[in-house]
Amino acid sequence: MATSPPFPTYPPGPDGLVLRHPHWWQRRWVRYGALITLLALSGLVILALVRRQTGTEGFVVGLLLAMLPVPWLIAAFRWLDRVEPGPWRNLIFAFAWGACAAALIAIIANSFATKWIATATADPAGANTLGATVIAPVVEESAKAASVLLVFLFRRRDFTGIVDGVVIAGITATGFAFTENILYLGTAFGTDQLTGDRGIASVTAATFFVRIVMSPFAHPLFTTLTGLGFGIAALSAERQRGRRVLLPVCGLLLAMSMHAFWNGSSTFGEFGFFAVYGAFMVPAFGLLTWLAIWTRQRELRTVREELPAYVLAGWLGPAEPFALASMGARRTARDYARHHHGRPAARTVAQYEAYATSLAFLRHRGRQGKAGADFVVRERELLDELWKRRELARPALEYAARAAAPAWPVYAAPAAMAWPGYGYPAAQMPSASGPAYGYPTAPYSAYNPYRS
Repeated sequence: MATSPPFPTYPPGPDGLVLRHPHWWQRRWVRYGALITLLALSGLVILALVRRQTGTEGFVVGLLLAMLPVPWLIAAFRWLDRVEPGPWRNLIFAFAWGACAAALIAIIANSFATKWIATATADPAGANTLGATVIAPVVEESAKAASVLLVFLFRRRDFTGIVDGVVIAGITATGFAFTENILYLGTAFGTDQLTGDRGIASVTAATFFVRIVMSPFAHPLFTTLTGLGFGIAALSAERQRGRRVLLPVCGLLLAMSMHAFWNGSSTFGEFGFFAVYGAFMVPAFGLLTWLAIWTRQRELRTVREELPAYVLAGWLGPAEPFALASMGARRTARDYARHHHGRPAARTVAQYEAYATSLAFLRHRGRQGKAGADFVVRERELLDELWKRRELARPALEYAARAAAPAWPVYAAPAAMAWPGYGYPAAQMPSASGPAYGYPTAPYSAYNPYRS
């Protein structure tokens, strides 16, 4: 009697390994299609809900007014991310998740919970207060945190530190606040239409002043605490599993607490809102802004300290670590390439700068013992990408270094670099199977060390 094997068999690969075809749900186009469909459906539903509550006229007014702070907030987060810019697809996903999926979850969950409490307690006013100070912070911050979690899990190469966490969280919260502002401003406009109020004394003007002028950063400020937790977790070693789980949870709890305190400020008396705003929100915003800028400068210092090892190995020119550690020099290099070779050359130089920065961060994590098992593979990928673009990028960066500082530092190999693998002791190499790159005699070699 013929029997069939319990599992399907696959033809062996070129190295004798069995190749298994991915399941249909593992294919990239299926996952992308499902994600786009989910966000599109969420957007249509949230659009219908907001329009039903505000009316068509109120929706248009709310949309126009809510759009005003969005470009400024996105530009601020994008500026913060300029050292190692993440791909635009991550930012688009984050904004879409905040504006569509997170906003839809918040509207449905908040309304359901508030109505249930009002019915159970027969106290609508108390239910509204409880909904604003407890339920809304928990639901909204959890919904926004899901975006950061998804990028952290499925775009791990793009999520390497604190700045990445802050940027993804901030863009997600910007999208969420955009939809929420449409609802609040559109509802206020509808109220003014009924009462006949106009001008500066209207509810629309007061709502615009509070939400758009005074506190456009409120939601981004709350959610960046979650992003901060994920960012610190990304800097942790893979073996520190407890730290990688607890830090994001602590960040989320802090975000919920700050959100609850802000929402509860209206219950602190006539001037409670302004007291909380001046004594708590503004200092917290200033502190987090300082932390983000300090982290950005620290990233540039990491680039300046880590890349000289690759100069000695012949991958980079002597001036490149200096130029790549200065945002002004980077911009000069792109301008030089654009002036001499056109816009495609400027994009090539920008890609070179991004790959070199990723390489510096990867080496930094490796020296701290926090690199993953794919350290050697990832390093070789980045070096290969740099080598493909060297003909356009190297002259541009050398020019930028001369323009910024006539004399750049000459790097000598420290004692630690006598070890194999760019300064790693053999026992500490992230992967023992990877090659140990050597150092050419000339610091500025004319050949490709990767292919030699």
